[in-house]
Amino acid sequence: MEKTDKQLVCDYLNGDETALNIIIGRRLKLVYNFAYRLTGNAPAAEDISQETFVKVWKNIKRYDPNQEFKTWLLAIAKNTAIDWMRKRKNFVFSDFETNEGKNLITDFLADPAPLPDKIAGQAEDKKFIGGLLDRLSPAEREIISLRYENNLTFKKIGRILGRPLNTIKSRHRRAIALLKKILNEPKNIFLSYK
Repeated sequence: MEKTDKQLVCDYLNGDETALNIIIGRRLKLVYNFAYRLTGNAPAAEDISQETFVKVWKNIKRYDPNQEFKTWLLAIAKNTAIDWMRKRKNFVFSDFETNEGKNLITDFLADPAPLPDKIAGQAEDKKFIGGLLDRLSPAEREIISLRYENNLTFKKIGRILGRPLNTIKSRHRRAIALLKKILNEPKNIFLSYK
């Protein structure tokens, strides 16, 4: 049976050096995807991921086992990404989001090997969804990403972002309402992609 993250942290703190490598291998994609969603920059997401796990290594003794490890890890990743964005003063915070990201539609496809026409359609869907998310504020994109790409509860999102639960729910409702409004705009039929 596979050990939980909490068990691996305990093993690492008790001297099992390989336990941290297992955690990194298990959670690297999660951190990278989250960092990429926030920055829209692949090299930056790699740097942020690396720095996140260095911080995890340095602070693992401070991890509270009563807290979910994934929530603690994503909070570190969020703070690391924000630090990276602050260092890039010549960019506006909202300019970091691109049309690329996780394709929410492909999760529901039954065929694991899509045909070429489906691959082209998926690329268009990915650009379309990215274009929709570009129209949200950074705070709203963060919540949508954590909720739907990482399947986190509003309570966990609140802990990661350091915001009250009602604030998270309110921003989520506003983001969903804005996405519905955008989708109902007549010009979206001919939406151009970046």
